Amino acid sequence: MDRRYWIAFNLVKGIGPVKVRRLLDHFGDLEAAWNAPLAALAAAGLDRRSLENLQAVRGSGKLDAALREVDRLGVQTLTWDDADYPRNLREIAQPPPVLYVKGALAPADEWAVAVVGTRHGTPYGREAARELSAGLAAAGVAVVSGLARGVDAIAHKAALDAGGRTLAVLGSGIDLLYPPEHAGLAEAVARQGAVISDYALGTPPDAVNFPPRNRIISGLSKGVLVVEAGEGSGALITSDFAAEQGRDVFAVPGSIFQRSAVGSNRLIQQGAKLVHSVSDVLEELNLVAVNEHKAARAVLPADTTEQSLLACLSGDPVHIDEIGAQAGLPISQVSGALALMELKGLVRHVGNMHYIAAREAGGDYTIR
Repeated sequence: MDRRYWIAFNLVKGIGPVKVRRLLDHFGDLEAAWNAPLAALAAAGLDRRSLENLQAVRGSGKLDAALREVDRLGVQTLTWDDADYPRNLREIAQPPPVLYVKGALAPADEWAVAVVGTRHGTPYGREAARELSAGLAAAGVAVVSGLARGVDAIAHKAALDAGGRTLAVLGSGIDLLYPPEHAGLAEAVARQGAVISDYALGTPPDAVNFPPRNRIISGLSKGVLVVEAGEGSGALITSDFAAEQGRDVFAVPGSIFQRSAVGSNRLIQQGAKLVHSVSDVLEELNLVAVNEHKAARAVLPADTTEQSLLACLSGDPVHIDEIGAQAGLPISQVSGALALMELKGLVRHVGNMHYIAAREAGGDYTIR
């Protein structure tokens, strides 16, 4: 899969998830779409403005510049075609076709909760954000937020201090961090999680970019926890997206005399789950045993090769040659895979190149 063309269409204003899907359905792949004549693109559903924007990018050299910058910055790009594309985000309506990532996403990030709130929190709100985010991280839950001033920054810092993972979603290109004073925080997040954007490199942090990025914050998460939000707060936009996406919404109750708590208190009135402690979130989302789930997942088959080899094994010793013959795989590949599987505790070598399954064949290797 050549991600060049995914990045290419990401540079074109007016071509988002819906139009990318139309192009894929019409042309089969984005390379064919990128090289197609305008008449064919119009037939695929692109409007006049999108066609004009596409023509402008095609002839500008922007694509080659963007590809060079992606390489220079060491940015990872993930698309719908990638197995590593975040599972939670993939499930929402119209997920972003391309994600730019600094740091690394991990399978464990499936267990994630967004913590969002006002940029101008009270001492009570700041302490609540800190304690709840640290508690989530300590329980093995990734903390998702937007790297903004206030509650967002506190949530990221608390997760980092607790030794947990945290994901920061930007409303700008990943090369134009906002606010700029959080550059150091972004570096720390990338070392212990990931900084993410669906905006092309070079996109400035314009105000119109932030509401759409909030749907990614909620989309990456199992639930959204709002800690102090005034009327009209961006955190309320995130909670609206969460509700649309079928995510649970939680809110920390605040003083009825505090303007910064008007929005979060109203969420509770409207049915958001009131949070007294981190256990309220963990229990509601069935995340109490996340660390145990992670340990279990570490001994699951990692790919189809491991699954094929496990299918050949039981409690009775089987020679490596027979395993390879049954699985239809070369011995060199079987040998390497079995060595890794033994380290993971999936199989055991019982001598003379014979192996058995660490559990009875047909055992349950799935997490429910």
